[in-house]
Amino acid sequence: MSEKAIQVDVLVIGAGPAGLAAAIAAKKQGVDSLIVLEREDQPGGILRQCIHNGFGLHRFKEELTGPEYARRDIDAAREMRIDIRTGVTVLSVSRDRRITAVSRENGLQVFQAKAVVLAMGCRERPRGALAIPGTRCAGIYSAGTAQKFVNLEGFMPGRRVVILGSGDIGLIMARRMTLQGAKVLACVELMPYSSGLNRNIVQCLQDYGIPLYLSHTVVDIHGRERLTGVTVAKVDENRKPIPGTEMEFDCDTLLLSVGLIPENELSVGAGVQLSPVTSGAVVTDSLETSVPGIFACGNVLHVHDLVDHVSSESFRAGEAAARYAMGLRRTGKEIAVRDGRGVRGTVPQKIVLDGENGEVSLMFRPDRVYRDHYLTVYADGKAVSSVKKMILTPGEMAVQPLNEKLLAACAGAKEITLAVTEEKAV
Repeated sequence: MSEKAIQVDVLVIGAGPAGLAAAIAAKKQGVDSLIVLEREDQPGGILRQCIHNGFGLHRFKEELTGPEYARRDIDAAREMRIDIRTGVTVLSVSRDRRITAVSRENGLQVFQAKAVVLAMGCRERPRGALAIPGTRCAGIYSAGTAQKFVNLEGFMPGRRVVILGSGDIGLIMARRMTLQGAKVLACVELMPYSSGLNRNIVQCLQDYGIPLYLSHTVVDIHGRERLTGVTVAKVDENRKPIPGTEMEFDCDTLLLSVGLIPENELSVGAGVQLSPVTSGAVVTDSLETSVPGIFACGNVLHVHDLVDHVSSESFRAGEAAARYAMGLRRTGKEIAVRDGRGVRGTVPQKIVLDGENGEVSLMFRPDRVYRDHYLTVYADGKAVSSVKKMILTPGEMAVQPLNEKLLAACAGAKEITLAVTEEKAV
């Protein structure tokens, strides 16, 4: 390519909570040549439309709204004179960390970075992925799109609402639509458990008398120009609708809260190895991907419940990227991390033992609800830790810390396996 590349030490893609935290951490490590690229016109990411409170309890020890949480990182970045460029769309990232981007102001630009942090976030699963029969009528939105309409643009999607899926955005929109005067008729969940946080089930559904139908799904959509109703049916253990259990709801709006997908198109283009379970990158405990010098954090890595966890993870990614750019890449024995019984999508998937690990947190989601079970860590099949958990549920990210003592116990192993067990193994 003839385009002359702009040299930069650390380039961060995305100025949401993950990208901002990574940039702040990299700057604190002493990196001066630092650029953040954001395709939206303002930094802050999804938090800009999350006007409800409940953010920041872990990190700031106080309850903030999404915009308030984002503002703290935006202000911190500006005080540190971090170069955040908005309205810039990244077109590609190569294995040798060459980034091609385009913007209205500067046209096509090419950057050559010593280290790259991928922080592109995630997107919602669309109706097309659900294979629900019915017409393509107006009135069907993803929950996040409806949230943007109501909170940022001041439009009401409809007045009689059914929500399919019990993800956190859907639960929060059930409350938001109710507060705006709409009638939320039901929240319908395919699985026998909710995929959202328990606090949101209580505060957003139960407090407003909105019924939650578990093991149910939408089997038909009615209406030609505009949605006029949906048919909901109970499903069996194979998630197939049970004939004779149908319920009709007259509604003008259907909100879909049926899962989030990491935005990994740029990662794929860079040759980054992806996990078939999380759909995010396979990373070490430094959040480095399979491509040296490219790091990933936040919802592009795996979908989080709490932005506080996104920030803490992204601080580590930013620090590691800064060290890489300074020629201080961590090296040591690499231990694979595996999913055992009841465990799905453990992150990180690799631990590099170099004597400077400190505590490593393994994050995962259980494959179903477990009560009074043990979270057990195995090193090459030998149990080294077993901790009782009152409840493990897919709707809440579980965390298993590996302190220095546990890491030392695993030092001679080729792999670490995390599993849910009925009995205490140690």
